[in-house]
Amino acid sequence: MENKRPFIYLPIFFALTLILGIFLGTTLIPALNGRGNIFSLKLNHYDKFNDVMNYIQNDYVDTINKNNLTEKSLNSLLQTLDPHSAYISADEFNDVNDPLMGNFDGIGVQFRVIHDTITVLNTVPGGPSEKLGILGGDRIVKIDGKNAAGIKIKDVDVMKRLKGKRGTTVNVNIYRKSEKKYYDFAITRNVIPTNAVDYSYMVNQNIGYIKLSKFSASTFDEIDAALSKMTKQGMTKLIFDMRGNSGGYLDAAINIADEFLSAKKLIVYTEGSHRPKKSYYATSDGLFENNDLVILIDEFSASATEIVSGAIQDNDRGTIIGRRSFGKGLVQEQIQLGDGSAIRLTVARYHTPTGRCIQKPYSGDYEKYYMDFYKRLVEDEAEAMDSVNLADTIKYKTPGGKIVYGGGGIMPDIYVPYKTEFLSDYYRKILNKGLIYDFGFDYADNHRKFLRCYINARKYLLEFNVTPAIFQEFIAFAEKNGIKRDDEGIKASETTLKALIKGAIGRNIFDDAAYYPAVLPADKVFEKAVEVLNHK
Repeated sequence: MENKRPFIYLPIFFALTLILGIFLGTTLIPALNGRGNIFSLKLNHYDKFNDVMNYIQNDYVDTINKNNLTEKSLNSLLQTLDPHSAYISADEFNDVNDPLMGNFDGIGVQFRVIHDTITVLNTVPGGPSEKLGILGGDRIVKIDGKNAAGIKIKDVDVMKRLKGKRGTTVNVNIYRKSEKKYYDFAITRNVIPTNAVDYSYMVNQNIGYIKLSKFSASTFDEIDAALSKMTKQGMTKLIFDMRGNSGGYLDAAINIADEFLSAKKLIVYTEGSHRPKKSYYATSDGLFENNDLVILIDEFSASATEIVSGAIQDNDRGTIIGRRSFGKGLVQEQIQLGDGSAIRLTVARYHTPTGRCIQKPYSGDYEKYYMDFYKRLVEDEAEAMDSVNLADTIKYKTPGGKIVYGGGGIMPDIYVPYKTEFLSDYYRKILNKGLIYDFGFDYADNHRKFLRCYINARKYLLEFNVTPAIFQEFIAFAEKNGIKRDDEGIKASETTLKALIKGAIGRNIFDDAAYYPAVLPADKVFEKAVEVLNHK
């Protein structure tokens, strides 16, 4: 997906990016009407919850589904404890856990439902679909003989129909627009890797860049490979981008922090009423312990991301740039239940090396807890760091004498206000509607044969330019989609818009290798990171 931050759709976007460990539940309000009294059940000698459920099932005025009621009750029960303990139904289990396992079984395509049709954006290199000759731009119109186009199919339904156990076969009928022909493919599902590192590359001769999207079972190996590769290419400084990273495994966070910290440095410690204090220290095995480091975070960065950021900040190891992180300082353990469902229960709090617990307060209001980040982003912290309210936070001091704050997320060393990313109201409206992504797909789809002449992403980045004609085509596209032409706003945003358009077009042909190098130079937080490293 394109790395954009819609201004008015932030709550929706955030709910999607924090899907790991966050599940919205339904509040159960018990009502005891009709005959009898709850105390007549004599629950004190037995399982009160089970007795009440049986009473409801046997005597409630309408027919109820006990399993559904039980699952709703479990959600509500866990939400009363804290905002991150959660119930995972058996149906949701694989969808929730697959991203953290580092792989899943499927056909190996990246897709998007466009104009009510499943459109292949790219195939996974070496995956089943690529081996059969399926191409970016192909439309999947039937799955196992059943219509999949024009039926308002949702992404989750596509996943359910295409994923399955390795070795099984799914039959798809594909329409190839460039040839105006239909093709049938029998795709044997296989293991598909899910990368934690979105992209890594050398920004210049000595600065490397890594974009990390999650802390999964494969994260350490992927980071290790990226660091090794770029070090051989001459990297002596690193931009480690964890914006939008909602977390994952604690072990992965500890291992990643160890890559940057010297031996015996405290990374994090955890402690709970039923979990004794446990401290985690760095070893001498890190690949990037001494060179210059910048970490990028934002309001969507949470959990494991905050462990790594806090460890780097508290050990005076690097510079944190961006905006205050989400503030999730709770550790969950997952317990699988007999029916295939699971519970993620908070068992401890984690503390950064200076002793900070960066978990933000929770009053019991689940919705308010998750909307708080939106309020502080838009109303309180959008303009400048000076507007950030630190009155209710606790100050800590690092060994180097730097003041850091606890009580609600990691506060960056260099603050880049949200509104500095918006060059004009016209630009903001463009981003809000996702028009750059839509235009990029349409342009790539209509010029796919021409764009593939660039052979690879490097050649595309060097030779393809968003010409004045292409740019005006985009302006007309935006106007057609409800964004009134604004010459002043266009002039103020033209350079940035052209970079994003180039990235969006390139991504549809060459994936992220043609996206990040095109769009990052127009990214204000990235720009600040390069500036900081160039002065070290």
